[in-house]
Amino acid sequence: MASSFYSNSQHVDFDSVLAMDDQGMVSMFQALMASGLAGFLGCPAVIYEAALVDFFENALVREGVIISTVAGQLVEISEEWFAESFELSVDGLGDLSEIPKDVIFDARSIVSLSGEPVSLSGRKNQMKIEFRLLCDILAKAISVKAGSFNAITVENFSLITAVVCGIRMNWAIILFSTLKKMVSPGSKQAKGFAVQISLLLENIPNLELGESSEFPASKILTNKTVH
Repeated sequence: MASSFYSNSQHVDFDSVLAMDDQGMVSMFQALMASGLAGFLGCPAVIYEAALVDFFENALVREGVIISTVAGQLVEISEEWFAESFELSVDGLGDLSEIPKDVIFDARSIVSLSGEPVSLSGRKNQMKIEFRLLCDILAKAISVKAGSFNAITVENFSLITAVVCGIRMNWAIILFSTLKKMVSPGSKQAKGFAVQISLLLENIPNLELGESSEFPASKILTNKTVH
């Protein structure tokens, strides 16, 4: 089922969430925008279920380009086109492991509910509520993890640090690398980016996509759905 590609997805209506009364939440979303991820997380939310099934069934990576067939038509997604489509930065750190350890240490206190540095092997309830939400957004929409979202992982906290501390990341490399893992045989990477792939496919001339379906409103963060 194509719905499995977005069952844990999270999308953001930035205009709506930035109009909230909660200053902590607004500041977090402003940091998310400043990070360079707004074009990816807030792009038009469209889903083409049949096309997504085709895309993932037939996709492979060849010489750094993702190739698939959708409705019998060849589809190629390059890192450059991917980056341009979502206005992703193409400079900065290309790997989360490159984030300086002292910056990660600072972030552990910045996001903490108690003021004590959060444990990187603990649970997200150690964090202020706006950063728990940020943790969810990044786990579901950026690293695309399956399973429980209550635990803090080193990878996810590195993403949180990049956003909260304003570290310039090469999101084009990081996100395209995740997409390549999604279509690599034997990879444990969960499949996702359903909205973004649908939007890319929509922009390919003469590609038969079938009917679009509405992305579930419950998965779009707005001033009404953020609690």
